[in-house]
Amino acid sequence: MKVVAKARTAQGSGASRRLRHAAKVPGIIYGGNTEPASIEIDHNPLYHSLRVEAFHSSILDMELDGKTEKVLLRDVQWHAYKPQVMHVDFQRVAADQKIHMKVPLHFINQDTSPAVKITAAIVSHVLTEIDVSCLPAHLPEFITVDLANLTAGHPLHLNDVTLPEGVTPIVHGNPNPVLVIATVKGGAAEGEEPAAAAKAAPAAKAPAKK
Repeated sequence: MKVVAKARTAQGSGASRRLRHAAKVPGIIYGGNTEPASIEIDHNPLYHSLRVEAFHSSILDMELDGKTEKVLLRDVQWHAYKPQVMHVDFQRVAADQKIHMKVPLHFINQDTSPAVKITAAIVSHVLTEIDVSCLPAHLPEFITVDLANLTAGHPLHLNDVTLPEGVTPIVHGNPNPVLVIATVKGGAAEGEEPAAAAKAAPAAKAPAKK
């Protein structure tokens, strides 16, 4: 994906306001062996790019004053109540240096899993993205999580997912966090039919006969 930017010389809040009034977005690009540089980007193309998931987790080609370099989107500041981008940060990347990035999880085969088809469980996505470390060439746009074998009462952990080659997860605290859980409606035990659980519940609460 491509970003077209121009060098920005005017600094300060007043200059940034003038840029925004002209449908431009002030930003900065940093990293590598080059000093940080102030940039400006046309608002509307950037706004529409930000609505694409891959724009947030992919290596981007930034064309800056006729030269192209590889960058990552690092931060976006939005207006408090308007759909307006106020500021963006990009980081330069080098092909031989590992990067840290949040990558979204894409869940497949949920509706055909035993948890849903057999026990009508409610599936909850505990995490929707994970931190990874990899070389830029190995950065995936997303990581697929297959729920084909998900059953109620057996959470799916990070170690249950096959990561793309060259990609290492970065975890904080729990080395094997839960990604997905499946809970049977009404609190039925694992493998118990919801209807049977519903019939059993009133009987358990009924007062003993004298």
